[in-house]
Amino acid sequence: MLYPIGIQNFEDIRQKGYVYVDKTGLVHRLVTTGKYYFLSRPRRFGKSLLVSTLEAYFQGKKELFKGLAVEGLEKDWNAYPVLHLDLSGVTYTEEKVLDEKMENTLRCWEKEYGIENPFTVDGLRFSGIIDAAYEKTGKQVVILIDEYDKPLLDAAGNEPLREAFRSRLQGFYSVMKSRDGKLRFGFLTGVTKLGKLSIFSGLNNLNDISMDYRYAGICGISESDLHAYFDESVQEMADANRISKEECYAKLKDYYDGYHFSEDSEDIYNPFSLLRALDEQRFRDYWYETGTPTFVVKALKQGKFNLEDLTLEGVSASTLSGVNADDSDPVPVLYQSGYLTIQSYDERWQSYTLKYPNREVERGFMEGLANIYVPSARYKRPFMVRRFVEDFEKGDAEGLMKRFEAFFADADYEIVEDAELYFQNTMYVMCKLMGQYTQVERRTSNGHMDIVVQTEKYIYVMELKMDASADEALQQIEDKGYANPFAADSRKLFKIGVNFSSATRRIEEWKIR
Repeated sequence: MLYPIGIQNFEDIRQKGYVYVDKTGLVHRLVTTGKYYFLSRPRRFGKSLLVSTLEAYFQGKKELFKGLAVEGLEKDWNAYPVLHLDLSGVTYTEEKVLDEKMENTLRCWEKEYGIENPFTVDGLRFSGIIDAAYEKTGKQVVILIDEYDKPLLDAAGNEPLREAFRSRLQGFYSVMKSRDGKLRFGFLTGVTKLGKLSIFSGLNNLNDISMDYRYAGICGISESDLHAYFDESVQEMADANRISKEECYAKLKDYYDGYHFSEDSEDIYNPFSLLRALDEQRFRDYWYETGTPTFVVKALKQGKFNLEDLTLEGVSASTLSGVNADDSDPVPVLYQSGYLTIQSYDERWQSYTLKYPNREVERGFMEGLANIYVPSARYKRPFMVRRFVEDFEKGDAEGLMKRFEAFFADADYEIVEDAELYFQNTMYVMCKLMGQYTQVERRTSNGHMDIVVQTEKYIYVMELKMDASADEALQQIEDKGYANPFAADSRKLFKIGVNFSSATRRIEEWKIR
């Protein structure tokens, strides 16, 4: 089987024999029931392929859709002029990058429709192009804009540049509303819907289908898709890994499934990771290796929040569907960019509970967080986490605490938030990373944090205090009975009290009992 890994052109996929998961039934519903749409999906989720499919459909390329759902639904196959703007593929670090991208696109359109436009303003040139395409073909125009928000996201943290991009793009996009009578269809995709940037203020007639249950599976691969299109591939992968097909399905689900884009959404697999895994026949982390987007890193560095609250309850739909330029809350950014997804919906309060979609995302995200929260460069690598795990497994409690002590002594203060939150978040990240190798629980009690680590031969109960003493931490272990659940356990138990100084951002004192 040929897997279309990294191929985003519908025509290439259909002509060259790559497997195509049929989304054309949903495409037909879109084009016959509405006119202007917006869709937000994480990167590497098939947005560009969807746009390319729409382009081929509106160009009337009937032969490409032979055997697909839309073949039995569409009768006319009219061809329309299509203006397709793709803002992906470059990094917008300065104004001239967007200048060149827009100039090249507009010039190509003007050449196609024989325009000598005297204007230099994007919006005026765009208006002229729409008019010319309409008059030359006698058909309404289709506008497809892929990754509309890429320049804005690349400029995160640089407000003057971001404002320049926002102003320019807003003027360009608003043309769609003023030329409504000459337009057949408009479709915009992006990772986020940037609320306070007012990018859509001139285009307020968009139907945002990002959380519409009817279109939850329009990008990505559903559970039913996996069984219908890839059952043979799963069997081959199972054979290559010497496991049963049922075990292979379960493992694929654990690694790459779990996305929900509405309260009624079926599970959706990340298509990029799933196809890579089936092609290589290996269970590895593929999506995260493409790198954490800059705007996500900036949101995490600037936010004053507890990382454990990222998977939280009571998140409103309006929070998930909009990202505010001046808002330090990372939750909507992380949801829309694919690091968090919907776990459940509370109809009474109209709010969501979020979770990490799958093992690949959670593990990769934690290693990304380690690059932000782990104090020293030499601890950023996974093998250093394993050193801590080895100490736990050997029962070397003193060596373990000396390692923690050195760990915080090398702090580089990249995180500017308050010391207590910095300490808690750093320990949370470490626990999650160590949890890949041994059993680590992190719990809160009376506003403080205790950690329970269990290995084959040892149990560690750790209480962490801020600006107190190690004795107070040990006393809390006793008073709260943290070790009681292990009273009958034959494994050796360590009780460890730790005091962290907010002034020095160091472990000041620790004691083992």
